[in-house]
Amino acid sequence: MGCGLRKLEDPEDSSPGKIYSTLKRPQVETKTDTVYEYVLLDFSLEGSRPTVQYVASLSELPQALQPYYTQGYVLAALHPIILSVGRTRSLPFSLLYRAILARPRPSKQTASMCHSVPVLRVEEWPLPGDSLTGDTVRALIDRVNSSARGGVRFVGSVLQQVSGITNGRVHSPKRGCRSPPRTPPRTPPGDRELEENTYSPDLRLLVFFHSWAPGCAPLDSLACQYHQGALSMRVSRKGQVVSALEADWLELTAAYYRKGWSLVDSFVYWDTPKGEPVPRSLEGLFVYEERSTSPPANDTIVVEQWTVIEGTNVKTDYGPLLHTLAEFGWLLTCVLPTPIIRHDSDGNLATKQVVFLQRPVRGQTAGQLRNQALSVHSDVSSRSVSRAVSSPVPPEELSPTAGGIGGFPVFGGGYPSAMSHLEEGGFEQEEGKAEVTCM
Repeated sequence: MGCGLRKLEDPEDSSPGKIYSTLKRPQVETKTDTVYEYVLLDFSLEGSRPTVQYVASLSELPQALQPYYTQGYVLAALHPIILSVGRTRSLPFSLLYRAILARPRPSKQTASMCHSVPVLRVEEWPLPGDSLTGDTVRALIDRVNSSARGGVRFVGSVLQQVSGITNGRVHSPKRGCRSPPRTPPRTPPGDRELEENTYSPDLRLLVFFHSWAPGCAPLDSLACQYHQGALSMRVSRKGQVVSALEADWLELTAAYYRKGWSLVDSFVYWDTPKGEPVPRSLEGLFVYEERSTSPPANDTIVVEQWTVIEGTNVKTDYGPLLHTLAEFGWLLTCVLPTPIIRHDSDGNLATKQVVFLQRPVRGQTAGQLRNQALSVHSDVSSRSVSRAVSSPVPPEELSPTAGGIGGFPVFGGGYPSAMSHLEEGGFEQEEGKAEVTCM
């Protein structure tokens, strides 16, 4: 029996998390030459709290993160923790953001090189209208590529609502985009249209890049190219609000990972235009990075995880699992926030996020697997590609268990492994064929 898309879960389902991977558990937990270290920092645009740092604007992040950059950390992903898409009013904590910084664990063999410390910079790109369209997103990717030709690397972006150019005051963040129109798309806007300030835009895109001093950039960071990839999900709604989602993450991303590309950003058209029927599926775009060198193909782990906020602080999230996977060389490259929001039995706010991690395929390069990527892409529609692995913890409650992540046990310690279901030999892979295996 194959394991394609399962029946969409009931919106009331409180399963604490799911893991998808191209590998079985013994392979996921294989040691590699690289071990990562992560720092998770929360920032608020509303005011400081005991565990949250205040910034007046996300444009101040380069300065706020500079102490970590001097230690070798770099920004891997940035995302809002709460999305208020489809709601008539902003939710608490909708101006709360999470920055994930990563670095390879220092070792005696680590050489001191000038290109090990990039500079984080941010650009503000005003946008027309109150939502992004598919055409505008594609134009943004073109603009990112134009910047990349100057020797910088794209880190990610955050979409924000503003009251106008004159004061730039930020309203609730929106990471979603408007559904593509039913009418034929117009010609994608160019740089001039994106930068035109004769109107009062409702949106701005904060775009983050890494740059280096002349002659100090790593060779694989020169002339990076960025490509779009399809993103589609089935959803359930309560009115206009998305209450559950289902996506075949591995099928969507496998062909790109096998090329050696990295998933670095995403845009989802969460909003439904007024007067349009409420769709049962949502579309969007992934943004992939192609480096100038020939990097290894990538395996991947995708985690659908609840973040629980208690009082004014993040109580449980994907952090413990991330730190454990770091020991096996897994690099986080993107976090997709969703507007799915519920309350646990204690009344705490809980929201679902999708975390993407990657690691080079052992013993094979992207060049060796490039021709097989098409085979992978065709096989996934007819073979097993992404059975979700639910937590062994009964899903009656969202309440987190000690040492876990929203009820999702972490690796090691006195708790069962989050991958305990992925026993060796549970799924077979055809010999000599590079394809996604099902978990």
